Amino acid sequence: MTSTDPGLPGDDAEAPYARLTPDLMLDALDAVALRGDGRFLALNSYENRVYQVSLEDGRTVVAKFYRPGRWSDAQIFEEHAFACELAGREIPVVAPMALEAPAEGGALVLPAGGGAAPTLASFQGYRFAVYPRRGGRAPELDDPDTLERIGRFIGRIHAVGAIAPFAHRPVLDIASFGEEPRDWLLAHGFVPADLLPAWRGIVEQALDAVRGAFDRAGPVRGIRLHGDCHAGNVLWTDDGPHFVDFDDARTGPAVQDLWMLLSGDRASMTRQLSDVLAGYEDFADFDRRELQLVEALRTLRLIHYSAWIARRWHDPAFPAAFPWFGTQRYWQDRILELREQVAAMQEPAIECG
Repeated sequence: MTSTDPGLPGDDAEAPYARLTPDLMLDALDAVALRGDGRFLALNSYENRVYQVSLEDGRTVVAKFYRPGRWSDAQIFEEHAFACELAGREIPVVAPMALEAPAEGGALVLPAGGGAAPTLASFQGYRFAVYPRRGGRAPELDDPDTLERIGRFIGRIHAVGAIAPFAHRPVLDIASFGEEPRDWLLAHGFVPADLLPAWRGIVEQALDAVRGAFDRAGPVRGIRLHGDCHAGNVLWTDDGPHFVDFDDARTGPAVQDLWMLLSGDRASMTRQLSDVLAGYEDFADFDRRELQLVEALRTLRLIHYSAWIARRWHDPAFPAAFPWFGTQRYWQDRILELREQVAAMQEPAIECG
């Protein structure tokens, strides 16, 4: 795919980060007047390369090197602008730093039309952004007070997200998160031949059930979203959460930023959702029709996830991180998983007061 439709990014002909050496990263940071002292700590990220970097002036920052070819400059600028808009409204979002270059122009990538502070740079083919370092731990999602506080801040994010639309970021829909990844996996032979009929059949059933769920929900409002609001992207501190990694920001229904906080059986998810909405609705209205989409969105994510790993298999980080991918057991588990999702989508939607 092209960078204009990044729901499932395109294939790189070679390992995309083969040239991203420590020396290159230090030179890249030098090009935006941030001089590292040589100490790097790789942070957990597969899609991009993210490092905690110690600077000679005593500061510690986080440098994010974008996967080549995934996003256009305009799409990255929208990600940055959204995060900066949220931070400017005192919502605890970790937004990119404004960059400067020691020479005129330097490595900076300037947004079309100007006006905004430069937050993106490019060096020897790698685009990157720099963020202030923020500490934190995983939130305790079994704690009602924690869920309510997270819900309150997501409500604030969505209140801002609803003010204006994205112009360049993608839309979360059945085509890009379900049909296209299905087609790509079928075209590239990742599913074992003996399991292919079963997998293809259950994916079709699952997508039919997803379409049914969207039909039951009816037209729902699309707003600017975090897009990947799971517990790993929420850093919890004694003062509350910090939301990080808006790399998957896109347009979609509000429930996309809520359902990944829910787990367990139906009763557990109902309680969790009630806690989240208790905070959320202090700042934003929630359309209960979107509850029809919880299992549908989970299903789309599962299909998308398999294709995402497959499309990244040439990146050495992926075989190392997902050694079980492509095995018979992997695809057998995916078939069972989708069967469970088809059953889940036949059940009434979660209800919440």
